[in-house]
Amino acid sequence: MDYKKTKAPKTTPTRDMNQLTDKVGNVYETVAIIGKRSNQIAASLKRELDSKLQDFSTPQEAIEDNFENREQIEISRQYEVIPKPTLIATQEFIDDQLIYNVGSKDEALK
Repeated sequence: MDYKKTKAPKTTPTRDMNQLTDKVGNVYETVAIIGKRSNQIAASLKRELDSKLQDFSTPQEAIEDNFENREQIEISRQYEVIPKPTLIATQEFIDDQLIYNVGSKDEALK
């Protein structure tokens, strides 16, 4: 998914927890669902950024070599503007873009 084109807010808005928990019925399960998706998004963004910055790494980097690479700085700036993974995951949850299974209490006791 292209996280640069997401419609998630860049700042953290106040959410009504009652509206968020209507779909699942439990605050803790709602937070767990959003948290797991947030971790997936963060890992995906990290892999993507690492793969792009891999081209700029040199095998013999010395401490004295402090040169600025404009392309590397531009890539870093692009990732700084992307909303935080938690905000993206919450927006996906609100927009019903997440698929999740909520176990019943009877299944938890077995």
